[in-house]
Amino acid sequence: MEIQELNELSPLRAFDKSLNGGLGKGNLGVLVSRHGVGKTACLVHLATDKLFRNEHIIHVSFSGNVEHVISWYKEVFRQISENKDLEDASDIYNEILANRVVMNFSQENVSVEKVLSSLETLIRQGSFNADAVMFDGYHLTLASEEDVRKIKQFALDMRLEVWFSVSPVKMNINYDAYGVPETMLKYEELIDVLIGLKYNEDMDKVIMTLVKDGESLDPKPMQVKLDPKTMLIVD
Repeated sequence: MEIQELNELSPLRAFDKSLNGGLGKGNLGVLVSRHGVGKTACLVHLATDKLFRNEHIIHVSFSGNVEHVISWYKEVFRQISENKDLEDASDIYNEILANRVVMNFSQENVSVEKVLSSLETLIRQGSFNADAVMFDGYHLTLASEEDVRKIKQFALDMRLEVWFSVSPVKMNINYDAYGVPETMLKYEELIDVLIGLKYNEDMDKVIMTLVKDGESLDPKPMQVKLDPKTMLIVD
């Protein structure tokens, strides 16, 4: 299979369709769930799909383990290329790596202003024309509303999609039927797309629910799910 056909047949086309074409530049998207459901893998699959389409990605890890993130990219690419029998997979992987930068910060020790300044320096002075930024493991539920507003403004100013993978830090948090913790509610107006992930034992799949899309707060199942065995987004 050639890369153009792979892009056309990717389950991420159904993901985009669920969002009426995708997240869009200047917007914030959030993948949220309990710990261990597969948000990082989901985020990496989203990023890899963009790399396949020749977009430029900055993956910002707040976990302190960059090698873990890089391993996820290798594994997601391996599974996609093998499942679809992608031609010249090794050459394609080396090509798309040029369109990805992985950065690492400590949320406790580095301010949002410093993170955003570093991203802007990379984009403007480093001539890395980013299309999307993936905030992996950022403790959004502990961030101030002002910090989230700054990230939102950055996305607008730089014309970027910004995606977050989020799990609550505090224990004994209540979750709704879609896997969204109550601690997300105060950021609702700042989030353009909110997707809850929740494992369904009967289906053996992680259900992805579009909880918020723009101004709409009408939760509905997306056209895709997350496979807990491969951790890939599937139709």
